Amino acid sequence: MSQFRQLRILLLLLVLLVVALGDWLTKLRTTDWERPLTVALYPINGDGEEQTQAYIQGLAREDFSEIEDFFSNEAARYGLGLRRPFELVLGPVLSTRPPEPPAAGNPLAVVWWSLKMRYWAWRVGRDVGPPARIQLFVLYHDPQTTTRVAHSLGLQKGLLGVVNVYAGKRAEAGNNLVIAHELLHTVGASDKYDPASNQPLFPMGYAEPDRQPVLPQTLAEIMAGRIPTTASSTRDASGLGQAVIGLATAREIRWRE
Repeated sequence: MSQFRQLRILLLLLVLLVVALGDWLTKLRTTDWERPLTVALYPINGDGEEQTQAYIQGLAREDFSEIEDFFSNEAARYGLGLRRPFELVLGPVLSTRPPEPPAAGNPLAVVWWSLKMRYWAWRVGRDVGPPARIQLFVLYHDPQTTTRVAHSLGLQKGLLGVVNVYAGKRAEAGNNLVIAHELLHTVGASDKYDPASNQPLFPMGYAEPDRQPVLPQTLAEIMAGRIPTTASSTRDASGLGQAVIGLATAREIRWRE
């Protein structure tokens, strides 16, 4: 092996080490919970419909206050010293959409999309703000023309998320549940459901795994998103009022040892 090639490999390893160290330090700083994390929400017209645009133009910060309250209540339940873990700010309506994630799960394509997404998000923060630790790009769709939205994503590396929801007052409770779910992904929480069946995993995906009898459950673990009713069936949580942060999730985000 030539010395030039050895040098290239060494430099690449050093870059990867610096990136990995940076991600690790970011994770520690993000989840030390010494101060609130500012979260910027950017509404985006996800389907180009006029009704969707009219709805997102009328959004206000107060429409998302339920999310802050949910995290405040759950933090108090776990004895977190910080009264308000997340502070949400509403960014401007964006006219451009984030880069589309790859349709297939090719690892190189996913890595390339992640880099493009992080760069795009950095430019949004730089150009239009507001200053925030976490960025969530919320794509709205008209429920009259869209019956199923794309899967939402929350990335811890980059502290950002792409959230697909519906435009309309009747959808707001469900939207806030999805936003809170993806927000938790950015601080290290993992999904608590089987991706093949969407069934909550026991015990980590159950809000009350020690309940007797264990079924039916009455609440959803937020990273599972559904309420188990029988061994093979579930129902969707209607909103954050029917959700809790389970112990496994609390440990992942460092609210519990």
